Amino acid sequence: MKKAIIDLGTNTFNLLIASVNSNGFSIIESDRIAVAIGQGGINKGIITSNAIERALAALVHFKTVCDSHQVDSIRAIGTSAIRDAKNQREFCENVFERTGITIEVIDGEKEADLIYKGVSWSYDFDEPAVIMDIGGGSTEFIFANKFRVFDQISLNIGVARIAELQEFSDPLTRNEVVFIENWLDLQAGDYFSNKTCAKLIGASGSFETFYELLNQLHFPQEIVTYDLPFNDLLSLLEELIFSTEQDRFKNVWIANIRKKMVPIAAVKVKWIIKKLKINEVYVSSCSLKEGVLMD
Repeated sequence: MKKAIIDLGTNTFNLLIASVNSNGFSIIESDRIAVAIGQGGINKGIITSNAIERALAALVHFKTVCDSHQVDSIRAIGTSAIRDAKNQREFCENVFERTGITIEVIDGEKEADLIYKGVSWSYDFDEPAVIMDIGGGSTEFIFANKFRVFDQISLNIGVARIAELQEFSDPLTRNEVVFIENWLDLQAGDYFSNKTCAKLIGASGSFETFYELLNQLHFPQEIVTYDLPFNDLLSLLEELIFSTEQDRFKNVWIANIRKKMVPIAAVKVKWIIKKLKINEVYVSSCSLKEGVLMD
């Protein structure tokens, strides 16, 4: 059976088409479009008219791709920006009218559950670990082992939300980094109090960019988890945090969809490393899409 999964993220819409059987799946095609559906409205709880038009154009394209592969089903998942939008119903109706695609809007708990299922395809959890999925609207933290999730949270601390808190300098100043860290602390409350975890698994996204920058190689298009050398990663995060937008736009190893907000993602990763006393970091090629595929 051919299945298509569309992850309607706050910054990026991702398409995955796969052939699925009782033993697993094989990827037929994947695509992503920088829609920025949260731009201009994420912190106001709306999807702007311009964002709706960008989203519709992306989904019309994805529907054409799905039709060309004659998929048996399309499952479209709406996450943070869509679930928090006051005009969610209007948006979903517009999408259905234009494409015939029904959007399933999920809560943060379900999102975290699907991310765990996805990452489990590429990582065997030989020891307990915390998964971090950096989104534009939310970020999920899932504490798990190979048998189950034993704690999880979805926080509205996505990079798009942070970017729209105020006008930030280019590059970020030390005071602005402290401002972001304090804001993250405020949003997390006491959730991370008395929590430690040695291993962090980044669920695709920004962590793939970290891999590409460290290795000067494109991230492999396969189901895999890679170790990110810890000290090298810490140095890279520091470099990204205080990089200029001009430098990032010239760097071929930073994906276009991440050139603007990767310093904020780097601040968040350093923040959680310090908070949980992490000393090993990995990147998984799998995330929500793969979890939905086998849900």
